[in-house]
Amino acid sequence: MHDNQPRTPDTLPEVITRYLKAHRAHDTATAVTAFTGEATVIDDGNTYQGTEEIEGWLGRSATEFTYTIHLTNAQQTDATRYIATHHLEGNFPGGTIDLRYQFTLRDDLIERLVIEP
Repeated sequence: MHDNQPRTPDTLPEVITRYLKAHRAHDTATAVTAFTGEATVIDDGNTYQGTEEIEGWLGRSATEFTYTIHLTNAQQTDATRYIATHHLEGNFPGGTIDLRYQFTLRDDLIERLVIEP
């Protein structure tokens, strides 16, 4: 089932909630298990391809800034795509931002993640 209605965090697929919880806890080892072997992540204008590059990105993003992150909206846009909007506050340039985490799933894993305002 999918629609464009807002969804609560508990209605997101398990793989997305596992990734989000692990990322929030700076648990890189668990977070990377949510991705396919050839997954792509696009964040802050950079592209990371495959689990090795994604693991490096996760490690850097966990230590670069200190911030809080709160899920403000979640929705399924089609059979394999979800958007989770987060509000971040921290010591990064600007101090606050709302980011859209756009997930594409394949075989119950994250195949593509695009993070943008």
